[in-house]
Amino acid sequence: MICDLHCHTKLSDGSLGIEDVILQAQRTGVEWLSITDHDTMASFSRADVLGQRAGIKMLHGVELSAWDKKRGRKVHILCYNPQKPDRLEVLCLKCCDIRKQTSKEMIEKVMEKFPITMESILKHTTSSKSIFKQHIMRALIDYGYALEFYGDLDRELFNPQTGCCYVEREYPDVNFVVDLIHLAGGAAVMAHPAQYDSIELLEELAQNKKIDGVEIGHYSADEAYRAELEKIADKYDLIRTGGSDFHGLYNSVPTHIGSESTTIENIERILKLTSKKK
Repeated sequence: MICDLHCHTKLSDGSLGIEDVILQAQRTGVEWLSITDHDTMASFSRADVLGQRAGIKMLHGVELSAWDKKRGRKVHILCYNPQKPDRLEVLCLKCCDIRKQTSKEMIEKVMEKFPITMESILKHTTSSKSIFKQHIMRALIDYGYALEFYGDLDRELFNPQTGCCYVEREYPDVNFVVDLIHLAGGAAVMAHPAQYDSIELLEELAQNKKIDGVEIGHYSADEAYRAELEKIADKYDLIRTGGSDFHGLYNSVPTHIGSESTTIENIERILKLTSKKK
């Protein structure tokens, strides 16, 4: 059974719409799917209808942006099956606003270097609730300044350490975010710890009984890293999830819907945990 609990659509930084994502999931034999767009739950009602038509069970999800204050870096928290999603709306709006302001600063820096317009970028964001780096790169590709999203120009402009146009801002504190997920009746799962080197934070949150699970099945984690995450999950009895983190054209590495999966036992744990919070 293939259960992909992490993918994105045009509502955030994916290149495909909800319908295309669900139809592709159907073609690849996915039985459970969660659309986890960044800081927006706008997919929920449409995905339910389309998922039912395609014979796919949909698990409501959202990938929330947060900040690890102790280490001064980003962390992403997946919220699954929130029973009171309205309690997350203000947080989603705040995070989208932070990202928009950050992206506009980066766009201003890019436009000082390249003769592109704000409109050439925004035309790629019409369905999105925010502006992402991929949208900026797409405009640069449109006008011939690059041939790929994650090549030399991307590193020159947007490398978090050395990029001349990179801008970073703090998102809401991770402890606040996981507490709010629980108030909304959802399950809090740390997304791709390898991507932001969040393994120490994961253990801290687990020790304090703040996090419900961890995404182990993700392309960013090699076998050794997954083994380390498994040990932490065993130690604190965490839910284990997996997902493709599919973005379509905007994938940073080759990954397709259904390339990583969650076991039905862990989906049942999510459903059981959240059903208690109705």
